[in-house]
Amino acid sequence: MKRPCFLLLCFLVMTVYPLIIIAQDYKLTVILDSVPPYTADTAALFLAGNPNNWSPQADGYRFRIQEGRYRLVMDAVHGAIEFKITRGSWDQTETAGNGKSISNRVVQLQSDSVIHIAVEGWQDHFGKKEKMHTASKNVTVTEQFYMPQLKRHRTVRIYLPAGYNTDKKKRYPVLYLQDGQNVFDEFTSYAGEWDVDGFMDTTALPPSIVVAVDNGGDKRLDEYCPYPVKSIPGAEGNLYADFMVQTLKPYIDRQYRTLKSKPNTFIAGSSMGGLISFYTALQYPKIYGGVGVFSPSFWITEDKVYADIKKLGPALNSFIYFYVGLLEGDTMPNDLLKAMKDLAAVSKAELTAVIRSGGGHNEEAWRKEFPLFYQAVISKKK
Repeated sequence: MKRPCFLLLCFLVMTVYPLIIIAQDYKLTVILDSVPPYTADTAALFLAGNPNNWSPQADGYRFRIQEGRYRLVMDAVHGAIEFKITRGSWDQTETAGNGKSISNRVVQLQSDSVIHIAVEGWQDHFGKKEKMHTASKNVTVTEQFYMPQLKRHRTVRIYLPAGYNTDKKKRYPVLYLQDGQNVFDEFTSYAGEWDVDGFMDTTALPPSIVVAVDNGGDKRLDEYCPYPVKSIPGAEGNLYADFMVQTLKPYIDRQYRTLKSKPNTFIAGSSMGGLISFYTALQYPKIYGGVGVFSPSFWITEDKVYADIKKLGPALNSFIYFYVGLLEGDTMPNDLLKAMKDLAAVSKAELTAVIRSGGGHNEEAWRKEFPLFYQAVISKKK
């Protein structure tokens, strides 16, 4: 059995045993001292951030008007909370007063806390002038790809390496990514893009075909959660995993010059996308040779993912690249290391963990980490 490899990028000393952290619950009260004057009196405002997997209109995170101001009281754990304020969608997220994007708000929570903030602008008030299409000419978009397992359509974005149309005999590995809106194009992203196409266009590493599947918006949590849990009772992750393997991969292999074998097939995602990518690899251990698990939302599964690791892990023999940032809170490193420990105990998978001291739960962090993941996964290909 191969021992897990840890890339130590912080001051902590890591072993194969989980990092033991006692996560204490606190109350966080967020008060909006002001909102833009053009905000409708009937507007519903939400907090979207790492406590709710960046859902722009999650139940339990809606502000209530009290004493003439928007107020939200929420349970949170010790550590960093990143968030923005929305009016129910990422097209209606808060901005600076001139319409420009702002960084995520960050609160370091160490006790019950009350914070006051001012919302200066809403993105839809300014249109999309600040966002431009940045996708490479090598990216094509299929907007009505049918998902028979889920009985709905989805946009699929496909990157073909620069030399694809020149050398008609050459075949390529394939990387499948979740949250496709954020993979190639700033215009379609809701919190920044990964610029995977820009990386592939310029890297000296062997390039891959990249297949990025858009998330389903209000269906995202259902599709990316494999287990019916209290917070996501309508989980459809098992059907989504079936779609990735039984429908999407065969289509890509028919339509493009792919290397179909397991060592040349990769899957990755972040947050809920990291959870469903890992689950898909567990369910289909003969399909994916490399798996990128960025900031996975293991906590939302009510420990069911660990039961699957023990049950399905013995069949998994792939390269798994785990990533988490210490700015994501106390529980996520603990969850990740528990998953690694459990997986190392039962499987022959080769495991690598990156725990970055300055990493947050956002697209910017995952964009920086992607080239390191790709370099690692492509080097493992035989």
